[in-house]
Amino acid sequence: MEMSGKIELKKSPQVIWDALNSPEVLEQCIPGCEELKQISPTHFSAIVVTKVGPVKVKFKGNIYLEKLNPPFSYEIKGEGSGGVAGFAKGSALVNLKKSGAGTLLHYSVNAQVGGKLVQLGSRLIFSTANKLAKIFFNNFAEFVEKE
Repeated sequence: MEMSGKIELKKSPQVIWDALNSPEVLEQCIPGCEELKQISPTHFSAIVVTKVGPVKVKFKGNIYLEKLNPPFSYEIKGEGSGGVAGFAKGSALVNLKKSGAGTLLHYSVNAQVGGKLVQLGSRLIFSTANKLAKIFFNNFAEFVEKE
């Protein structure tokens, strides 16, 4: 499943880049994030609880930052296991572009799920993933705009 979006922010690309790479900021912005630990500058471990339809799933996984072009772009790759519920993996291309006095953030996400989660149907899974992406970027925008 693929989805994309963009958001206009009032801060500079460097400020946005720094926030996108801060475990403290990300932990506050990721919906259902219980824990986010930085293992190295390009590797994080995470525990996220989310609800997909009637199923509540606790994912434990890893996030890797690749193709870094600070402060303008990178690729985020992640995979997580939800135990008997299944797994999720995906990647996101994030691009920051100076726009007036601020920054235009554009993201393009590709995600896959497997295991019992697939039984819920692709429409419900896509809807949930899209909703979670929007919540994250809204939370992120609120966080960086008040700093």
